[in-house]
Amino acid sequence: MGSTVITIPADGELARPKNIQDKDERQKFSIFGIISNLTLRVLDQKSKQDMRKLLHSIKVGVALVLVSLLYLLDPLYEQVGENAMWAIMTVIVIFEFYAGATLSKGLNRGFGTILGGVLGCSAATFAREVGRMGKGNAVIIGSLVFVIGTSVTYFRLVPSIKKRYDYGVMIFILTFNLVIVSGLRAEKVLELARDRLSTIGMGFAVCIFISLLVFPTWASDELHDSTAHKFQLLADSIEGCLENYFRLDKENIKDDQPRSISSRCKSVLHSKSKDETLANFAKWEPWHGKFGLNYPWTKYLQVGELLRELATIVISLKGCLQSPRQPSSSLRQSIEEPCEAVGLTLAWSLREVGENLVKMRRCNRESVIVPKLKSMRLELSSIVSPSKFGPIENVDGLAIASFVFLLAEMVEKVEELAREIEELGELAGFHTK
Repeated sequence: MGSTVITIPADGELARPKNIQDKDERQKFSIFGIISNLTLRVLDQKSKQDMRKLLHSIKVGVALVLVSLLYLLDPLYEQVGENAMWAIMTVIVIFEFYAGATLSKGLNRGFGTILGGVLGCSAATFAREVGRMGKGNAVIIGSLVFVIGTSVTYFRLVPSIKKRYDYGVMIFILTFNLVIVSGLRAEKVLELARDRLSTIGMGFAVCIFISLLVFPTWASDELHDSTAHKFQLLADSIEGCLENYFRLDKENIKDDQPRSISSRCKSVLHSKSKDETLANFAKWEPWHGKFGLNYPWTKYLQVGELLRELATIVISLKGCLQSPRQPSSSLRQSIEEPCEAVGLTLAWSLREVGENLVKMRRCNRESVIVPKLKSMRLELSSIVSPSKFGPIENVDGLAIASFVFLLAEMVEKVEELAREIEELGELAGFHTK
């Protein structure tokens, strides 16, 4: 049974990743190449993350020292007194790793404290005027605490509110209850609320200043980079699956290759929670760097969902490797050339789309990527045609058909990803090549 030959366009685009690798190999022996390789080894992803953690820890320490001056310096302590502890508590509670998370918690805490304090003071004053102290005052305050606490807690459970404003609503409930109950025993409830709010504001100002201006860690950058990195992970996984599938009978297959494919795909599959958290923090961040004020973070979540769907298909394709019912070696070799061409196209397309996302440039989907994917789809449909294999009834035929079907699903998913990145570029104002 003859092999099917596919004519690959001579524009050199499919071979671009290989050319880049060859170029890197040549540069290894140059001074620039040696310096680059050493730099990459030192500044790998883990080292960068460790450095960011160290910087965050130092920033938190500096913030704590600054707010502790309210206690340590006598002139400042005479102004704020014991209320200085609220500034320290604010730094500990709201200073987060990402600048957007710090800003989110800080604003939530600020608005929750202000609204809770104002409403608590108003309720305490109302109870004092109506109840005239004694049991009447206590009954009114108890009723207000029940009504406000119940209604706001129910409001807090609304999914859209809980997702972005849960901390602020919790602080509102806490502040309202502290102020209104303190007003029952304290005569200067307004002064108490004012002093606490001022020290909380000091802690908030210190956190925001250090978080946004001193080596800030942006959740938007993290989401952007992690989304782009998933394209590379899936491209490597697809190439690994095809390489292993057509070399099952050879001894040079490493035992850890299937495990490495699984680890890449699982890292993509388990990224949903992280992506949603980063997108939520990114929505709070101010304008910075390459990102504008109205950046389409929801579109990033859609792209992440498509990448996870593609990862499930890759894992299913890997299942063909580990199945005990393998087609004959001759049957696999008969489809090796067209299937490897499809895999090369898929991997190149994913890397191309991911590179467009990294460099924030428009994706040439219609002119470059879609024609190649369409030609691959037609080739896959001809691989399992009855004229070539006859009726697909035995185990070998079903195994081949399943393998080719999964490749066709990948082609559809990659085309959909290219369309989403193109729409993302239009919404975010990516520049053209």
